[in-house]
Amino acid sequence: MSDYYDNDEIEKEWPDESRDDREDIQRDSSGDGREQDDGKEETAGGSSSDKEGTKESEFEDVCFICRRPESKTGKMFKLPNHISVCNDCMHKTMDTVSQFDYQGMLNNIPLDKLNKNGKGFPSISFVNIADLQGDGGIPNKQKIRKRKEKKKAQPTLDIRNIPAPHKIKAQLDDYIVGQEHAKKVISVAVYNHYKRVATDTMDEIEIEKSNMLMIGPTGCGKTYLVRTLARLLDVPLAIADATSLTEAGYIGDDIESVVSKLLAAAENDVERAEKGIIFIDEIDKIAKKKNTTSRDVSGESVQQGMLRLLEGADVEVPVGANSKNAMVPLATVNTRNILFICGGAFPDLEEIIKQRLNKQTSIGYNAELKDKYDKDKNILKKVTIEDLRKFGMIPEFLGRLPILYTLEGLTKEMMVKILKEPKNAILKQYQKLLALDEVKLEFDDGALEAIADKALKKDTGARALRAIIEEFMLDIMYEIPKDDNIGRVTITREYIEGVGGPVIDIRKNGYTLSELDELPRADTQAK
Repeated sequence: MSDYYDNDEIEKEWPDESRDDREDIQRDSSGDGREQDDGKEETAGGSSSDKEGTKESEFEDVCFICRRPESKTGKMFKLPNHISVCNDCMHKTMDTVSQFDYQGMLNNIPLDKLNKNGKGFPSISFVNIADLQGDGGIPNKQKIRKRKEKKKAQPTLDIRNIPAPHKIKAQLDDYIVGQEHAKKVISVAVYNHYKRVATDTMDEIEIEKSNMLMIGPTGCGKTYLVRTLARLLDVPLAIADATSLTEAGYIGDDIESVVSKLLAAAENDVERAEKGIIFIDEIDKIAKKKNTTSRDVSGESVQQGMLRLLEGADVEVPVGANSKNAMVPLATVNTRNILFICGGAFPDLEEIIKQRLNKQTSIGYNAELKDKYDKDKNILKKVTIEDLRKFGMIPEFLGRLPILYTLEGLTKEMMVKILKEPKNAILKQYQKLLALDEVKLEFDDGALEAIADKALKKDTGARALRAIIEEFMLDIMYEIPKDDNIGRVTITREYIEGVGGPVIDIRKNGYTLSELDELPRADTQAK
């Protein structure tokens, strides 16, 4: 750019400037001075970092323009304020900039007065580097962790540290009531899966992945079972909803978004995410639409798009977002060692099973009645792959989910156990809340049976229990803080059925909650 300025013209334009300053400006415009300054800055930065002893960042650099990580682009150009630009974007930018007519645009305007007082490049504004805070304006949730160097001699997981199936089931028993078959199946499948991840191969025999498909009525504990399992194993877990998934290019979440959620659960650590668990709920909502002439973008197309995820492939997923766009960095995740668990209620699947079973009926003394299976609450146990195909699941999708099992519908006895037996049972939660007010909460056996009867009528599974308890506990939770003399509240069947009230025990002589337990009820009871 120094060729565009003649010394005589500069003398006329800047008569007050000293010759040394003009030489500095000319040197800066030619690029020599800027390169020297950059070198000084790099030297200063390197020496200061050595003095402070700062450690190398555990995150990858991401290109400020195309948002690709350094592992995909190679070595990047480092700009001020921690901005990185990849080689491709830098060359494209320089090619674009070189097409401008600098001589016609500058018009001999002083360099230090560009973009000031209405002068400078016409209709062109420059980005202020100081406004870009942080590492190139990239939020923390969009940073990609560097892959750790793999040591071939050391396995990724230690088989001896993986809990055995009976230990996994014993821990699930503390939180989940019933569903013995489902807990046994999922314990064995998870144990075999992480043995496969730990060994990778076994005598050149590759072990296939044990993806699962669980079927059960609403409220039977499908999501709670997987969430409890992931908490016990201390592995990253992503819970996705299949209802929002659509084919690529349409409004909604892309199929890769389920892997993106797992990457976020693993704190953007790609290596840890590749050993996680993905639970896709409401999988029955992506069944093929029947009798439709329009494009099925949220049904069969989603099943076809998920085939490569379930089998194992390198997938580019957005970091910190649900869909790919130019402002979001991409990370490559291999789904070969990710365990996929799909679950759904599959409404109307019972009718398909009944139709198949009723075809076996015959005429005569040994004939079966058509309504034989109408009162069978666990008819889902008789499900087959053919029933799921009639429901709308494509055979390629079902073939990649080799483990198929069902969960039982909740009975009255299971409802009562859910109320009081698990570690975080609903009744224990309310007892804890009232214990903070020095009040003891108790439930009669008749009250628990009445709650279970009401929940069964709602036909929404265990979710109905919380709604019922919230309804009759409202007045109690409102009135108890008013009176400090209340020491014990007993919920009875009459109160649940609406024909009576709870039994309230008055605390005498300022007894505390622990002292109240030692007193006989006759001395403290007052209705």
